[in-house]
Amino acid sequence: MELNDFVKNFASQFEETDSSVFSPETSFKDLEEWSSLTALSIIAMVDEEYNVKIKGEDIRNSATIEDLYTIVKSRL
Repeated sequence: MELNDFVKNFASQFEETDSSVFSPETSFKDLEEWSSLTALSIIAMVDEEYNVKIKGEDIRNSATIEDLYTIVKSRL
């Protein structure tokens, strides 16, 4: 699992936010489009793409996309 691929998959869950906004350092909860529905989409994407189960708590404990990537990678 590569960080850049994770960032691309993460960005694909957003319909209105330009993909150039997303990087490992992006504070995703500060994005205008961020919502609880987006969080559910991220949880589903991680399950589908990486076969890893994450919870809302994992998202709450993450400040950046890289923080969430680190959690997912640790569960592979």
